[in-house]
Amino acid sequence: MRVAGRLHGRGALFDTDPAGLAPRLVGLRPHQHRTAKSEHPQELPLVVLTGARGLGKSAVLRELRDAYKGHTPVALIDCEHGEFAAPAEGRPAEAWSPVSQALLVIAEQLAEPVTGAGRLQFPRLMSGLVAVAAGGWRDADSERIRREVERILLLNESGSWIAGFAGRWAGRVAAKVAAAATGGGPLLSSAVEATLESISDSVVHRRRQRASTWYRDYPNAGRNARRGLMLLSDHFRAGGTSREHAERYLVRALLADLGEAYAGVLPRMQRIGRPLVLLDNAQSAPGPRLVDAVLRDRSEGLPDQVVFIAGLRGEGRPALRNAVRRALPEVARHSGWTPDPAAPSSRALLVSLPPLSPDDTLHIIGSVCAEVPVPPQLPHAAHRLTGGNPLGIALLAESAAQRLPAAASLGELLTAHVRLHEDHDGEPTYLALLDRLVPTDRLDELTVLAAAHDHDSACALADALLPDDFGPADVRALQTRLVEEGLPEVPGQFVGDPFVRTLLLLRLHHGDTDHGQWRTAHEALIAYYTDAADDTDAAAGRVRYRLHHELALGVSDSAVAHLRDTFHTVDTRAWLSSLRFIASAPYFHAHDAEGHDFAGPDDRRATIALGRTDAGHEPPQGVDAALHLRIRRLLHAVWQLTDPLALPDAKVCDRLRFELEQLSNLRPAGNALLWRASRDWPEDALAGRPLRVLDDDEDGEG
Repeated sequence: MRVAGRLHGRGALFDTDPAGLAPRLVGLRPHQHRTAKSEHPQELPLVVLTGARGLGKSAVLRELRDAYKGHTPVALIDCEHGEFAAPAEGRPAEAWSPVSQALLVIAEQLAEPVTGAGRLQFPRLMSGLVAVAAGGWRDADSERIRREVERILLLNESGSWIAGFAGRWAGRVAAKVAAAATGGGPLLSSAVEATLESISDSVVHRRRQRASTWYRDYPNAGRNARRGLMLLSDHFRAGGTSREHAERYLVRALLADLGEAYAGVLPRMQRIGRPLVLLDNAQSAPGPRLVDAVLRDRSEGLPDQVVFIAGLRGEGRPALRNAVRRALPEVARHSGWTPDPAAPSSRALLVSLPPLSPDDTLHIIGSVCAEVPVPPQLPHAAHRLTGGNPLGIALLAESAAQRLPAAASLGELLTAHVRLHEDHDGEPTYLALLDRLVPTDRLDELTVLAAAHDHDSACALADALLPDDFGPADVRALQTRLVEEGLPEVPGQFVGDPFVRTLLLLRLHHGDTDHGQWRTAHEALIAYYTDAADDTDAAAGRVRYRLHHELALGVSDSAVAHLRDTFHTVDTRAWLSSLRFIASAPYFHAHDAEGHDFAGPDDRRATIALGRTDAGHEPPQGVDAALHLRIRRLLHAVWQLTDPLALPDAKVCDRLRFELEQLSNLRPAGNALLWRASRDWPEDALAGRPLRVLDDDEDGEG
């Protein structure tokens, strides 16, 4: 995530000494006109940056563009941008595709002059794109044709004769097409002839002459360039696999134009870095077909020297199943990439972006909040909440800069309005995050299902809160989509990513003023996990889920009773795990004794954990009152300290340590585990880590 001129946690891509992955591929140091040793001089991997939303793929690609713009040809497109979704008004669909549009935009950006070298020219691509566009010309509207043609023909400009040639060439093409239309002649043939003539007219430009004959090699062209372009246009209009074939040839034309621009001694001296093509959101059209075309040509012995780096949501697609996979730190000094000759997708190198570290979080918040005092626990708590998600950290830091010192918790920072632009009124931070972290077309369903733990409990929630037409198949489809989006699969949670789940539950709680949907959701799950007729071990395992959701509604008596009554009978490790899970119940807003929103500054959990309510709380008849009160204090202490939206309270940490120490004296068989937890849990809470329960080989419990 870029903050104050830095991209934190991504040095393996951008380092200059020793060189990171990007300079080793491009052959240039970022932001410099100085060479770097190439790692793959003969054949390049197509790099695909993978990960869930918010991990900074787009930020990395923007940084790459900024680092190399003006030093070597570079292009960046966002495959989810509207210009790739549908043709412009008046352009027939049969003469347009996301790939053809992307190639035009990419070439326009690559053509920009760089230090020491002029504009790149794309005569082959220009010819192909004109043939594709001409396939959709059905009338004599010379002005509409001129507008389409002029943009494409500029791909063949050297920079010295733009002003005159563009107008003359467009006029010639438009005139020939208009004459053909009025005379009943073939529009496509007229456009192709004018295109080829314009390329080959000048004998001083040998490269353009070679380009004019390039389409002779199009399949079944019979060494006739005009016929090759006509076939290209026909295949494109046919759609389906025929269009895919034509699109592959257009991609090949782009790469051939780039290859020729770098051929010879003088061009190599002038252009010291490889051209760089960046594809953001490559899971969306035109991304998959562009990636496939490059990989297939490279696997078929048509190498190029263009650096492709794509950002892909998720951890890969079936089409990339044989790609080489690396974590970002593994490619810091060497990629270790070697393709499999038998697998085209092995030409791809999938690099997963890791979350940011606690130190990165500290530096980002410190930089953004340089003008306001930051509570010392805030960076650790922010890292615990976000799991190192760069987008989450950046927006929390911005909210803190706008709200501190008034905001006293991460929950307040998330519900506060954050202004990301001067001309923007702002919106609650958690909504701004959800807009970019989850599929917006399924936000309402995910908001409800975030409280579920698996498919069956999600179906129970769907029955209670979602429309009748959202059934089990839709639940499974949504689970599959979350995995494809890159969210982890975690047993016991329908939404596996804790940060995303917290944001969704926050939206569920704030969905209505009386929190009615929140109550209905948890009541539905309480009913689902309550099965009095079933006394099997499986039913016993459901108890902690029921208690978890009761606690989410502010009802703690059942949880205290269960933990009290099982303290001496259940395995200590299992007991600690149950305590930790039950106390992980979400807690949004403080509530008073009647369950209404509590607007005071104190957290009632901390008040109970510190024993300030013991005098007014009467333990049930016939139970060990001291144990009961101790368990009650302990439950509320863990609930407060593990709340991802609250800053850890040092006093509550001290009380947690004391309560666990005292419990260790009451359970000799579990003494080691309880005593170890009394040391680890307060330390974990203050450091923003999950509470640990030791494994068998880490303790001496008998």
